[in-house]
Amino acid sequence: MEEIARGAESIIYAAAIMGREAILKRRVRKRYRIEALDLEIRASRARREAKIMALAGRAGIGVPVLLLFDGYDIYMSPVAGERLDTLIMNGGFDARMLEGVGAALWALHRIGIAHGDYTPANIMIEGSTPYIIDFGLSEVTESVEEKALDVLLMKRSLSQSQYRSFIKGYTRGSTGSRYILRRLEGIERRGRYQTRTLAV
Repeated sequence: MEEIARGAESIIYAAAIMGREAILKRRVRKRYRIEALDLEIRASRARREAKIMALAGRAGIGVPVLLLFDGYDIYMSPVAGERLDTLIMNGGFDARMLEGVGAALWALHRIGIAHGDYTPANIMIEGSTPYIIDFGLSEVTESVEEKALDVLLMKRSLSQSQYRSFIKGYTRGSTGSRYILRRLEGIERRGRYQTRTLAV
């Protein structure tokens, strides 16, 4: 296996399973936690992430295909293409692409998933199709606040014109998204926002 990324809770490897190319996300031991508690936290978070990714995939949303879940390890299909933040930085994006990213977020929200870290760094663009990655902070919820925070994270990552394209895709053909945008306005009026953080 070849390490390709490292985060606060996990290491990402290029791997293979049953002769097929794969990406492995492995949650790592935290030495400062009591071992039994560490095992429980790692297993429950990995299990939740795998379930949410599978739920999104069954709904037809662009996500890596879940290949295997094994305790603390999630094997998934690799996604070709480039990260949205890289495309934005290099000018290699267009309005239609951002509309697709907005539509993908509404597709998640429609089936009751809040991503928790919906930023350009967690969107891969393959051709013109957005693929959502890293469900480590995601949860199944009907909370309008949590979904509004997903939109706010993207809003703070985009220019005004980019955000307009994103919102056009998010609201297209949808009435439920309007409730979330109204909550977003309320959050911004409060002058502060909180994102879910998980103890590491």
